[in-house]
Amino acid sequence: MRRTLRAALGEAIEAIGRVDAQVLVADALGVDRAHLAAHPMRVLTESEDAKVDLLVAQRAIGLPVAYLVGKREFYGRDFTVGPDVLIPRPETETLVEAALAHLAGQGAGATVLDLGTGSGAIAITLACERPDARVTATEASPAALAVARSNAKDRGCAERIEFAEGEWYGAVAGRAFDLVVSNPPYVARDDPHLAQGDLRFEPRSALADGSVDGLASIRAIVAGAREHLNPGGSLLLEHGYDQAVKVAALLAAAGLREIVSIADLAGIPRVAGGKIG
Repeated sequence: MRRTLRAALGEAIEAIGRVDAQVLVADALGVDRAHLAAHPMRVLTESEDAKVDLLVAQRAIGLPVAYLVGKREFYGRDFTVGPDVLIPRPETETLVEAALAHLAGQGAGATVLDLGTGSGAIAITLACERPDARVTATEASPAALAVARSNAKDRGCAERIEFAEGEWYGAVAGRAFDLVVSNPPYVARDDPHLAQGDLRFEPRSALADGSVDGLASIRAIVAGAREHLNPGGSLLLEHGYDQAVKVAALLAAAGLREIVSIADLAGIPRVAGGKIG
């Protein structure tokens, strides 16, 4: 016997919690969450019933909701995501806000480099918010780069972003920019969080670079900053919750000035930056 929407949703809530259940049931039915409350006695078709059960079962074993529905909202826009890319997180919007604040002081044609773009969420958001900027995004993973290109096309800004395959500055040798941004892997190699929650299913290379302290990628990005920043240009980096002091020291040692530390909405230092004199 096929279930009503109320029955299917109730069983899903019991298995995976209310928020995840509402998101997945709505996705399975191709409706918004308001529809769930408005039509509790709707009888599901056999295919809808089966799809709900499959999504709930997949979430119950830990698969991220974002991967199951194939998207995640970031800075007010939906981005396609999958196992090839990191799931965009709200704290990374702190990096975007810092970048936009920097660009507010720049004229038309300011150049921006996003290192390790992943899904393209940062580069695309900056291109959408500042259509007068010239954005370049690099990514070492061909699969991730394909996702970023697709997202740029979906958001209508593909013609304003240059995508290049390569690790960090490798794809932009000999070039300099007004602003360099990055959300690099920064989780320490033995951090137990890597074996918990959504992180178990996300690409390990986007989370951790194999270094004991998680700072190898940040060191590489900071080391190349002077060569790839125009005079007066800035570098802005996302980092881990406990890395602010060490990252600031790396920036200072590399000769950057006006070093800043910016907290996310939870009050946790999340972004570090500095400027080339």
